[in-house]
Amino acid sequence: MKQTIYRDTKRINGRAKQVIEEIDHETFINESRIAMIQTLIPLGMKAVEEELQAEVSRLIGGNHYERTGSRLKRWGENPGSVFLGDQKVRINVPRVRNTKRRQEVPLKSYEQFQNPALVDEMALNRVINGISQGKYEKAAEHVPETFGIKKSTISRKFIRASGRKLEEFMKRDLSGHDIVAIFIDGKHFAENEMVIALGITVEGDKVLLGFVETSTENHTACKDFLNSLKDRGLNLDDEILFVIDGGKGIYKGIIEVMGDRAVIARCQCHKRENVVDYHSKERRDLFRGKLQAAYEQPTYDLAKKALMAIRSELKVINQSAVNSLDEGFEETLTLHRLGLFNELGKSFKTTNCIENVNRQLEIYTGRVSHWHHSNQRRRWVATALLEIEPRLRRVKGHEHLKELRVAMKRLVARRKQENAA
Repeated sequence: MKQTIYRDTKRINGRAKQVIEEIDHETFINESRIAMIQTLIPLGMKAVEEELQAEVSRLIGGNHYERTGSRLKRWGENPGSVFLGDQKVRINVPRVRNTKRRQEVPLKSYEQFQNPALVDEMALNRVINGISQGKYEKAAEHVPETFGIKKSTISRKFIRASGRKLEEFMKRDLSGHDIVAIFIDGKHFAENEMVIALGITVEGDKVLLGFVETSTENHTACKDFLNSLKDRGLNLDDEILFVIDGGKGIYKGIIEVMGDRAVIARCQCHKRENVVDYHSKERRDLFRGKLQAAYEQPTYDLAKKALMAIRSELKVINQSAVNSLDEGFEETLTLHRLGLFNELGKSFKTTNCIENVNRQLEIYTGRVSHWHHSNQRRRWVATALLEIEPRLRRVKGHEHLKELRVAMKRLVARRKQENAA
């Protein structure tokens, strides 16, 4: 599997540029540590570059100028690869040439990095503990030795820069994001649950806003979670579309924080499956198809009419199924009421956007047999989410998100008028 990551290669002279590197991922021998290793790989690559350049300098006598009379000269770069732990990473390798003999001079450090080596568990633990305690620069000191690189070859400037980068990852300001919609869903970790929030900007970009650990999706935890996002700069003063699966705690927490500005859309897929679960296996496919067809109607009036016909049919068969359909009925039709079901239905009629994040998170954490404590869970979830985020694509229908904001303002104003009457 190939994936693209962005790495910031700051040189000693302060000149900065961004380059895109493709990373070939080898078989992971320990899923419980892969999220942290993935986060550290860009830092490890910087350390490798420093060591390669240091060897070149030792051979020819300087960064830019050859020693007078030396037969060894810099000779550009070649594409190559090195192992960081168990993972093979593509990198540009500096060349040194003996001009008298007209042959390449191999770099011993490069040969060393071409041999796969296990990640140093002790050094990795020092990095993790440093991050969890907010000691980012201290944690960065242990990045080179984690991948078997001599600590003495790494400059203090590198350590300071990488420490700042780690801190940036863990303390992100949300004030720069113009969020128009938020998906909220929980993922179980043994007896605990991580409630994750995925924001959608008005341009359609996906931003992982954060997560909170809780035993259940209770409204107090969800309320405090949203307030913490606000404290980090997230603007909650405008109307926002919240797409949820129907959890009462999440719903109540949203209302307590947002009040009238909350526009809640219930996942149609969850509602459909909740209703059909009350039927025998023979009838489930029948009503699943009917409910799906009803929700796919293009307008609010047509969708509601089709659902009410199904409700009348269910009333004769199973009152519990009727009660399930009634609960949150209008909120399953929120996009229809906004008049944007055709434009935004693919992305916002279900919680699929955040469920996709949870599926990717499972890749990193699914094989962990035992979570020792809360800090461990939070560290791995945070580092995994930061690895996942750059690969998230724009939502389908993003060109209509400005229309969504206008439609939500109209809907909220209409609700206030109805309540006042």
